[in-house]
Amino acid sequence: MSTQQKDLSYFRLRLQEHLNGSFPEKAHDQKFIDQRSSWAANAYEGAFRSGNPIEQCNEIANYILFEGLHFSKFDTVFQVVCNEFDTLMADEELRPFALKMLPVCEPVFSRYTLTDDFAYGYEFDLLYTELTGAIAIWIEENGLQ
Repeated sequence: MSTQQKDLSYFRLRLQEHLNGSFPEKAHDQKFIDQRSSWAANAYEGAFRSGNPIEQCNEIANYILFEGLHFSKFDTVFQVVCNEFDTLMADEELRPFALKMLPVCEPVFSRYTLTDDFAYGYEFDLLYTELTGAIAIWIEENGLQ
């Protein structure tokens, strides 16, 4: 296996793992995964050939691989479900319920400009409160199903 193929599969696996955990809505987008992984592998190889230290090559590749994938809508919904509604369901039901709530919460997210560092801004608390309300209303109207 060539170094390029090895690098590409490494970046593909890293990205897939990140998407599975935090961006389940993108986890099956093979075109996105292939493109991002290829870009990261090419950036790593270019940085390495330019004489950059391995650590810097990794930083450059990671920047490209994970660009726009730091703030996760799913992680935020999951955080709300775990913190605010965990007493209503068993632990193993929390993630599947958060996945179900992701589309329900989309109108709330659409009112915010979500950037990679959004979770560190003052608007995050407002978003958290609105998500809690949207989920509570959904549960009230639909039950836990």
